[in-house]
Order: sequence, then structure tokens, then C-alpha cells
Amino acid sequence: MTTPTALDTETITALLQNAADSQQWSLDSASLHQLLEQTGLPVSVADSVSGNALCLSLRNTREFGQVITVGLGGDQGELLKNCLLKGQHSVSAAAGLTQGDDLLDGFQQTLAYKQLNGEVSNETLANCFDSLIKLAQHYAPNNPDAPFILDELTLNPCTFEDSQLLIESASCQFSEPQPVPAARPAEKIGKMLHPKSIGIIGVSGSKMNFGRIILKNILASGYPADQLTIIRPNEESIDGVKCVESLNALEQKLDLFVVAIAADAVFDLVDEVIATQAAEAVMLIPGGLGETAASREQAAAMMKRINDAHRSDAGGPVFLGGNCLGIVSHPGEYDTWFIPKNRLPQGQKKQQRNSALISQSGAFMITRISHNPWLDPAYMTALGNQNDITHGDMVNYFAELDEIKTIGVYSEGFRDLDGLTFAKAVRKATLQGKQVVLYKAGRSLPGAMAAMGHTASIAGDFDLCESIITQAGGIVSNDFDRFNDLFYIADCLHDKTIGGNRLGAVSGAGFEAVGMADNIHVDNFSLEVPALSPQTEQRIAEILAAKRLDALMEIRNPMDINPGADDEAHLQCAKAFANDPNIDAVVVGLDPMSPVMRTLVENKLRPGYDLSDEQSIAHQMPKMVQALDKPLIGIVDGGELYEPLVAKMKDQGVCVFRSCGSGVKALAQYTRARLRAEEIRKRFE
Repeated sequence: MTTPTALDTETITALLQNAADSQQWSLDSASLHQLLEQTGLPVSVADSVSGNALCLSLRNTREFGQVITVGLGGDQGELLKNCLLKGQHSVSAAAGLTQGDDLLDGFQQTLAYKQLNGEVSNETLANCFDSLIKLAQHYAPNNPDAPFILDELTLNPCTFEDSQLLIESASCQFSEPQPVPAARPAEKIGKMLHPKSIGIIGVSGSKMNFGRIILKNILASGYPADQLTIIRPNEESIDGVKCVESLNALEQKLDLFVVAIAADAVFDLVDEVIATQAAEAVMLIPGGLGETAASREQAAAMMKRINDAHRSDAGGPVFLGGNCLGIVSHPGEYDTWFIPKNRLPQGQKKQQRNSALISQSGAFMITRISHNPWLDPAYMTALGNQNDITHGDMVNYFAELDEIKTIGVYSEGFRDLDGLTFAKAVRKATLQGKQVVLYKAGRSLPGAMAAMGHTASIAGDFDLCESIITQAGGIVSNDFDRFNDLFYIADCLHDKTIGGNRLGAVSGAGFEAVGMADNIHVDNFSLEVPALSPQTEQRIAEILAAKRLDALMEIRNPMDINPGADDEAHLQCAKAFANDPNIDAVVVGLDPMSPVMRTLVENKLRPGYDLSDEQSIAHQMPKMVQALDKPLIGIVDGGELYEPLVAKMKDQGVCVFRSCGSGVKALAQYTRARLRAEEIRKRFE
């Protein structure tokens, strides 16, 4: 098939207009055939399609706009839909973020492609996909010039014959375009995260309410009291911070205004903020702003007023929340969470904070930090109901912030078309060499209903979301613990080179070496466990001989180096593996319970043979990790006795997991994402 001709939108629109004038919002067979011809596709109609049937479809989705899907078609496709592994039946992509070649890459992993058995050229397939993608992009809800929206176009079953698309059955529905929300003034997110002035309303002068806790947390973060203002009548000051009677009494426009009053008073206050232009950014802490049935109508009206303000010349303020825990911005030197500081880990855990965590659920965010303080993001932002600022807005902002390298996101659902905005922001971050890790909630019907009641979110199709965000370059997790692991490993290994998928595995415990090899598979991706080079085998033999372990062990990958291996042996073997040209990453089990390892805070049987010893892994491994360009991950599979060892190494930047299974699985999924990101960057060079 030759490269498709330009899309004849004039003829296609006329076809749609004729149907609309007749009050028909679907096309008959003749009109649909004519429409497909105007895309540049050589098309013919058949009474039946034999052989390897395909299904090609376009559909307009609430979150991602136009989505193109290609996979198994006909009765066979329907029968196998729920029987095949992920990615084998079909592939989907956002039309606004893909091209024919990109979709072809995903399609080649499906059974549908394999059944074609080379009878259709890749050029023919890519050109067909390109033609349909162009059609979808023009008649899309995010195209302001679209005269109509294609709601659904399905060709099923269909196949290719002599480079021509042969169709047995097809359908097409379309509708009139709907108004697109105004663009939010994204530059004001910067004012929100790095405010030179903060105002608060809802602070009690006599008790420790949420507003008072927020005030104390802001002050405790080091934010200057003279840059704070409390809106509270009949008070001069609270905790050394001046009070004013009202928004009209402010001496200057606020960069950030924190609202911590009762929900029923918020709607009028939002109108007042917009009318007085009192703030660039507003944080809505209260719940009851859309997540309950009783508040949805009022919340929708409030969102319309906010949207109308964005259409003004000044753009209006941006609003974070409602039902929002708030923000911790270390660069902005403030904390507006209403969680007392003594309930969370304190102190900087990383030498340089270079990650951001975005979450609809504030509880999800503080639970992650409580479990793993070493995540230690520079920014932690709770979005709540997304009454204004969305996931897409925040990821887009951090994608452009040079100092942020890793972005973690917890989402219960996207606002209309914000899934596409989010995916484009993920792609932008990927092209900037950054990594986005997403936990998408609401995969089940009960989970989706819970999301609706929690942050007024419509959860959407998880499989579609996973496919689109993965193709954009992100990592999608379907498990809380896996999200922790992926966000952590992405942050730890950001500056390391991922040269391929070849794993070197070494441990002093035999079960661990086996367990590492057993966890190399993630979905349709796998790490390889290659043979060691002769030079590495020789180096390992020298190490084992020096430790008198050579008669006990056989040199291989993965390798059990015996519980008699001390700290030095573990590190020397790990370094030898890392220096092997056949290996891209190393996982080393550190065997904390071995009597010859210096892993205890205090070793009563051998005083001084513990963490304080300069020869312990706690002192030596960080130096080796820092010097290596390749990833090196430590495994400490032991109980509470070994928490100080883990903490000491994590404090010095060593990536440590508490089981070989979680460590290797996280590395496999992270490696797949990094390799995919590299392919994306090469494509856009």
C-alpha cells in the first residue's frame, strides 16, 4: 500500500452533515464506504471475511478522547477476548498521542498480528493505522475545529487482501461537539508551589482545629511568619501571625490562599475570591465539594464559575481540591497538611530531593511516606476532587521542572479529556529523561464506586489507561506495594544506565539465588540471565579461592556464593558481575544472618564485628554503588534486627529491597519502562 493521501475532511463532513440533517447520527453502508475512501484507504466490501479476521475500531472515550484499537476480530476474537494474556488479544492507543508506526509496534505483540503470518506487509498495516488515526484526530472532542465527533467507528470482521482492506461488517456513530473547558493558567501552579505570600481562613484562636494545625505546620516548616496572613475578624494575631478582617482587607494579592472552613461556606467564598482577585492559587481543604450526591450540583456550578474565570484576561485563580490534604513543598518551605508533624517521619533522607508525588488521596500519600521515608519527595501534592487543577496539569508542570526527575501519581479517575492531557504530560516527561509511575485505582466495580464516593472520580477503563500510559513512556502499577517499589527504584536508579535486560544475580543464600531467577518475568517482559564471561568466571574463582570457598561453589549466574562469604566477598563478587560486559544490572543478596557478615548494630559474640566496622557492607557498599554506572540493588531478607543496616545503606543512596522477589520484579518492570522510554526518545530525535 502506498502512503495514504491527505484526509478529505470536506467530503467526510458533508457525509456526516447529510446524515445529521436527516436526524440520523449514524452512517449507512454506502456512506460509510465513501467515508473510508476519503481517508486514502483502498477499501472493498465482502459478503464474508475468511481466514484471519481483524477488528479495527475508533471510539471516543471520556478520559482519552479518540482511541484506536486493533486486534482479533469476528467470532474468534470475541471468544478469545477473556482467555488470552494481557496484550495478546488487541492493542489500544490514544489517537492524539500515536502514529501508525507506534501502533504497529504494539500490534506486533498480539496474536492477531502473528496470525497474519506475514501475509500483510508492515507498511500496509502502518499506512492503514495512520489513515484511521488522522480521521480520529480531526473528528475528536479536543479539536476545536471539529464539526462533528466520531463516537464510534468499527470495522469487524475485516482483513487485508492484496494490500486492500476487505470489510464484511462496519458501523459508525457520531454526534455534535460539546464545549471544551477553558485552559487553566498553569503558570499559577508555580505560585502555588513557591508562594511568596500565604493566606489562611479557618484558623481557630482557641482550639487545635484543622486550620490551626495547618498554620503550625507552615510555621514549623520555616516559612516566614511575616509572609503569612490569617483571615479572621476580631483577632489581631494567632501564633504570631497577623489577622485581617476579610479578603478585601488584604494589603496585596496572595500567591496562595488556604481554605479550611466548613464545606457549606466554601461556595460563596470561591465566588468572593474570584470577584476580588485576592489570590493566584487557592487550596480547598474541605470535603463535601462533589463527592457526595447532595453536593454534586453545587460543586458542578462552582466548577463552571471557576472555568468562566479562566476565560477572563487575567485567567482567574487556580484551585486545588476540594477534599484535599494539601501540599508539602520543600523548595517552597511550607507544609499545609493537617497531619501533625509528630505523626510522620521527620528529616531529609536524600542528599538531593528530586521527585514529586501527586495523589488524589492524601491518606495514600502519607501512608507511602510512613512506610518508606526514603521516598522523600521534594513536592507532595494532594489533588482531592480535581475541582480545577488536574493530574494532567500537575504532571505537565513537573515535566518542565528541571530538578524533578521522578513523578509518582495516585489517581482514582481523570476529568473529561484529562487522561489525554495526562498521557501527553507523561510523554513530555519521558522525552525529558524523566520517569512517571502511576497507580490507577478503581479497577473493579466496587473500587470505582468507592472512588466516586471518595474524590468524586469516575474511574474509567483500567486496561485502556494502562495501555495508553505505558505507550506514553510511563509505568503503571496495579498494587500498592508494587507502586512503592517502582517509585522507589525509579528514584534510586534514575542516574544509572540501563543498557539492556541482562541480569546478574548473586547471593550467600541458595534459596535467594533461585528466587531471583524465578522472578525475572513481568507480564510479557522478562529479564535475561546470561552466562558469565570467561574473565568474570576467572575473577570470581580468584575471590572464592582467597576466601577458601572455591571447593564449595560452582561459578554460574545466578550464583550462590555460600553463607561463609563475608562482606568483602559479597561486594567483590557483585562488582565482578557488574563489570561483566554481558550483564546490565546486578542484584546481590546480602545474607544478613550469616555469622560472618557485619550486619548487626551490636555483635555480642564478636565485639566490633558489626555495622560500626569500616569493612561492613554498610560502609563499603555505598561507595561501590556510587562509582558504578550500572544498577546495583541490595537484598536484605531479615527481620527487625536488620532495620538499622537497611536504614544506614538507604541513607547513603543504596537501593535496598527486603526480599529478592520484590527487588527483581521491580527491576524487571523498571527496566522495561526505561528501554521503552529510550525507544520513544529515539523516535522523536
